[in-house]
Amino acid sequence: MSATGWLITGAVVVLVATLPYWLPRAVIALRVRIFARVGGEEGVRAPGREVPAEEFKKVYGHPAANGRSRGAALSDLFWYWLSPGPEVHQEHLEPGPRYDDVARTTRQILAGLSRAQWTELVGRCTQRVLDELDGHARVQRVRLRDLMMPVWAEVYYEVVFREPCPRHVRDLITGNADDVVTALKCTGLRHMDRRARLTAHLRDRLAHDPPPVPLPSSLSRREQAYYLQGTFFNTAVVQMSEAMAHLLLALATHRPVQDRLSAGEETVDKEGAFLDRVINETLQHFPLFGVAHRITSGEIPREGREPIPAGSVLLFNYPEYQGSGSSGGGRFDPDRWLNPDTRPSAFIPFGVTANRPCPARGFAVLTMRVAAEEVLRRFRLESSVEHTRSLPSRGPCLLVPRTGASLSPARRRTRLAAMRLADRWATVPRSLTQLVLGSYMVWDARRQGLCRTYFAASSGGSAPSVTAGR
Repeated sequence: MSATGWLITGAVVVLVATLPYWLPRAVIALRVRIFARVGGEEGVRAPGREVPAEEFKKVYGHPAANGRSRGAALSDLFWYWLSPGPEVHQEHLEPGPRYDDVARTTRQILAGLSRAQWTELVGRCTQRVLDELDGHARVQRVRLRDLMMPVWAEVYYEVVFREPCPRHVRDLITGNADDVVTALKCTGLRHMDRRARLTAHLRDRLAHDPPPVPLPSSLSRREQAYYLQGTFFNTAVVQMSEAMAHLLLALATHRPVQDRLSAGEETVDKEGAFLDRVINETLQHFPLFGVAHRITSGEIPREGREPIPAGSVLLFNYPEYQGSGSSGGGRFDPDRWLNPDTRPSAFIPFGVTANRPCPARGFAVLTMRVAAEEVLRRFRLESSVEHTRSLPSRGPCLLVPRTGASLSPARRRTRLAAMRLADRWATVPRSLTQLVLGSYMVWDARRQGLCRTYFAASSGGSAPSVTAGR
């Protein structure tokens, strides 16, 4: 072979060998460009040039930042991912009597349990799901999001209906929730048959044995099924499963933190429990929300700056905002929460109180703590995978029983090295899948225009125009 041939061969080998290091980043950059082109450029970014980080919460909490769906091209995409029933999903309803009715019902359902009852319920459901692990006395490789999703399916079914969740219904709920979050992460297409099966079950249940808390009277029976499906058996199950996957993966990839918990440092001190600080640190590094969009119903005045006009689409970037108030760089340090000087100043894990905060904010940390304590009581967690906010890998992890089988240091190093290599190479086909499927779904959502068509039909006129802001 000539010298040129050897050079070309060597370049190809290097190119292929380094695929996991450069291809996913290149694909992400390409996806952003394609999404912007297909979905349409719109929005005032916060934090950004027009809304700096110091004005983030003030603008987010302004009464005029209250539009939710109508008038934003982005809404077509989120309705597409969350259908059926996004027109009655609490997070997507426009402000007004219908939203107030739905939000009030959600609060009543969640408030039906005391903190002690929440603790007992989450502990019991976590124990039952962990008991089902195949060969729970041996080391197992799991995906943490998949492990935790059945827990929250059972929890929220019992919260709504006040009775234990049958196994076949749990399968319907997890099938629906997994389909939604997989489509949101662009690792798979929507499967409306999975969603329709849960809808059919809920409609039948409501017809014969409705929950004890009366559902919103402003909704039809079909819409009430959509409301339960979207609010509790989609958003609540997905968000809590994601939160737990992040928490457990953070413990698995930060061995000293997990060792401190195992040594008993989760007991309450004058500043609060160590595990609660770990949860806060996890939510600081890996916020559950990406970008929340709101449409201004009126002008938002600002001191020393041009006002934000009515009809603007505001894009509130949670990860970027929380990163603006962090100290200590990217280091995972739960003890930063002990000192007011080092505690992150920009921290909104459950949203802004004045603008549709998470309804579960009052007990989310409590329930995460209960579930994590049950997992840690049984297993040591080991992982070497990349931990990102979107977590498309679903959190690969080894569960090492506290009693029974164990890993020798050599086997531990070998298995973690293999896991790291497999995870790195898995990003190559997954990123290409996300590029293709994500581009298709953004295009298809724009083509179908679910939100735009809904408001056009409900107003009896043409679809409302979208104002892209300034």
